[in-house]
Amino acid sequence: MSMISWMQAGVSTRLNQWWSSTPFITSGVTIICAAIYLVCLLVGYDSYAEICFLPSAVASHFQVYRFYTSVLFHGSLLHVLFNMLTFVPLGTELERIMGSVRLLFLMFLLATTNAIFHLIVAFLVDYNPLYHVSYLVDECSIGFSGVIFSMIVIETSLSGVQYRSVFGLFNVPAKWYAWILLILFQFLASNVSLLGHLSGILSGFAYTYGLFNYLLPGPSFYSSIEGLSMLSVCVRRPGFILCTGGTTYGQLPTHSNMSTPPSALINANFLRNISSWMPSRRTSTVQTSTNQEQEDPRFPGRGRTLASTGTEPTAREANANLHARLLDNSTPSELLTNSQHTAANTVRADATVTADQTDTFDEELKKLVGMGFERTQAEVALAAADGDPNVAIEILMSQQD
Repeated sequence: MSMISWMQAGVSTRLNQWWSSTPFITSGVTIICAAIYLVCLLVGYDSYAEICFLPSAVASHFQVYRFYTSVLFHGSLLHVLFNMLTFVPLGTELERIMGSVRLLFLMFLLATTNAIFHLIVAFLVDYNPLYHVSYLVDECSIGFSGVIFSMIVIETSLSGVQYRSVFGLFNVPAKWYAWILLILFQFLASNVSLLGHLSGILSGFAYTYGLFNYLLPGPSFYSSIEGLSMLSVCVRRPGFILCTGGTTYGQLPTHSNMSTPPSALINANFLRNISSWMPSRRTSTVQTSTNQEQEDPRFPGRGRTLASTGTEPTAREANANLHARLLDNSTPSELLTNSQHTAANTVRADATVTADQTDTFDEELKKLVGMGFERTQAEVALAAADGDPNVAIEILMSQQD
């Protein structure tokens, strides 16, 4: 009996740790979707034809609200459970990179563009002169999986990995990962909306190719939202991740910060991504590492990828160093001195700490403390991460795990 209680306590502790490490917006969307399903289950609501995405109803009655209600409702317990278990790790990764407000806007944008793609493809297939497929315009679709497919494409593109594992069974090229999932779900599950998932993939690729640049606001937009007094309670939550104005991960593709003409930027992004699908000869290691260090204007990144062998060692080494220092018996002041000394040794020998760098360090430290992290650990993590607040957040979150 005691062994069973011990195992139950261990599972409960791990679940609490897993949920506490989930950022604010990701956990909020999960709770909202689960709560909506439970309320519908309790009151016996099953009139999904009123809230699902129905192309014919959107076109004939201009029911735009279906763009968003269809995303939040789910048809069964397995449906909402599987979608949320898939969404949580994806949302957590992207929210830690982009920030909470930026991720919320991205999901709103993806829900909108998914619906538009769904609408266009359904009517193109229905009214094409070769073969009419009319059932697509009368297909009722609900669920968060369309947005999830978009996020899969964006996260895969951002990570820079070459291969992805499909359910732990086999590996596929990362560029085909979303397409493989699309095909597998059609064969393995029933009542799956092929067009809904396909629209999500199209939106994800449109975002990665830079086709949504004019739809993305600048950093000041996110900062102004974070500064609203009515949202101060949310901003002070430990899981809320502030947007750093795009400086840490480079500038986001927005209408206000594009220095090149939009047509030239779209063409360059499109040709670059299309050419990446074609086989090419392998180049030298020096040239590969140089290309990896170049910034990609599509994502808030400065060349750091989530699973690249060329850039991850910095974060892992910083995390390992922090583990060693936190396990040491020295005092917090000694920990801080050692961590700052170690971080300083990683900088170029000819670099000097200026007043601007000190101010930036203090500013990022205040943000971490404002997010609910303990000041001493936040200062140690920020020093170990060479001033990178997002790496520091990953280190601190791993310490909570």
